[in-house]
Amino acid sequence: MYSIIVIDDEFIVREGVKKNISWNEYGFDLVGDCENGFEAIEYIDELKPDVVITDICMPFIDGIELSRYITEKHPLTKIILLTGYDDFEYAQQAVKLKIFDYILKPITATELRKVLVKLKKELDEEVKKLDDLNRLKVQLNESLPLLKERYLNNLISGNLKNYSNINRLNHFGIDKNKKNFLVFVSDLDSSSESSLLEEDQELFYYAVYNICEEITNENTVVFQNNDNLIVAILSFDKEDEILEYSYKVTEKIRQTVEKYLKVTITTGIGEICYSIFDISKSYKSACSALDYRFIAGNNKVINISDFEGKSIKDNKINIKWEGKIVFAIKTSTLDDIESTIFNFVKYIKESKGSIEDSYYQIQLIVISIIGYLNELEITQKDVFGNTNILNQVYKLKTLEETKKWLKEICFQTSDYISGKRENYCKVQALKAKDYILKNYSDKNLNLSSICKYILVSTSYFSSFFKIYTGYTFVEYLTKVRIEKASELLKSTDLKTYEIAEKVGYSDPHYFSLIFKKIMSFTPSYYRNNL
Repeated sequence: MYSIIVIDDEFIVREGVKKNISWNEYGFDLVGDCENGFEAIEYIDELKPDVVITDICMPFIDGIELSRYITEKHPLTKIILLTGYDDFEYAQQAVKLKIFDYILKPITATELRKVLVKLKKELDEEVKKLDDLNRLKVQLNESLPLLKERYLNNLISGNLKNYSNINRLNHFGIDKNKKNFLVFVSDLDSSSESSLLEEDQELFYYAVYNICEEITNENTVVFQNNDNLIVAILSFDKEDEILEYSYKVTEKIRQTVEKYLKVTITTGIGEICYSIFDISKSYKSACSALDYRFIAGNNKVINISDFEGKSIKDNKINIKWEGKIVFAIKTSTLDDIESTIFNFVKYIKESKGSIEDSYYQIQLIVISIIGYLNELEITQKDVFGNTNILNQVYKLKTLEETKKWLKEICFQTSDYISGKRENYCKVQALKAKDYILKNYSDKNLNLSSICKYILVSTSYFSSFFKIYTGYTFVEYLTKVRIEKASELLKSTDLKTYEIAEKVGYSDPHYFSLIFKKIMSFTPSYYRNNL
């Protein structure tokens, strides 16, 4: 059975739809009905239905805005719009939202049954594609595109250095003439791996790979790297398109894997690059983003810019020990830092190199730490005060002193970055609040525009904004607008429609409904009596 929710502000329509359709007979379970978009969002977030049938014209949140929310937050949910002839032109705006179908009012049971039959068939086909692990097992045994994987692994590792090799990209689905490239990597979470038998792990990795292949479009090539990670290379002409697509497709992949395979994955999205030869940089930053699941948790889509504020630049020094120590600092696990420093000192002792060689190795570590801080736009002074840590290297007299000193500066760096990350969300929430207060009168102000302003993804913004404000974006924007409207009702003689326009509502009737819902009184009653 597929779950379904009906949303319409007319009680008669809802009751008619509920009573005149034998839902179970058509393979559906009617799990709820709502009278407006506000109530519907709570139901949808909680129940995650397979199908939503919604009226296009409703108070508070109309069918188009609700469809936009569902498409972004629940991309697997199918949407059917109910619309009158007068609204049909308006409904055409929803085409780009990939609405499954439209039904013109007044609704007939016959027409709704036809749509349900067609919808059931499509849902069954999707389940069959994604749920047939036996088919995937056969494909795994019969189709191992080793040449493709070897070539693309060389590309992400930076081993393709000339155009004669790059020209082969077209054979593997990458358009080298595109202007923007981006890599994301996906990995089974450790909790999922531990729940699988060892012989099933390879099958599930391949199943995740298959889902990525089916969901991504022609601008994406997917393969597995030498570490079993699922790697995807995106190529688009426009920067904003590649960013928007990467957010949407990775979230859809994550939800699909969880729903049909009953396991979870985490995905890291790397930085955008502008040349085929820099794809290896985007891959490295995607892997760094994946490392942040130590902080963000499993079953997430993690963009590198969400955690480090900007793209990670290639580290010019690629010595083994500096890389390991900086990685330990990035994960903010003090035990890893201490263990890595212990092994580094042991390596120096056993290598029996010259004192100058030892100092050189320590300097490389310090330079790497400083470089990592610079990438995060943090100065030495922020972390260490006026002390120049590079000058202290030659003051170290023994390896025991070196071990203790390295632990101190690495712990200081890790503690400072951890605190900065915690403050980052709070600062971004404050910036968003300030932006809303300055732009609440703009009727086009929405979640996408504010996320573009503070340079974070919509999913990441939604996760921290409510934590620091107590409101969702829509709730806070509505609160500000109604407060400003209340002030204007008290202090001016402006008409209700003029006040509505000044606080960002183009429809005075809709403004009055919202005002009454929040304040419990109509605008005119509020002005005359309160």
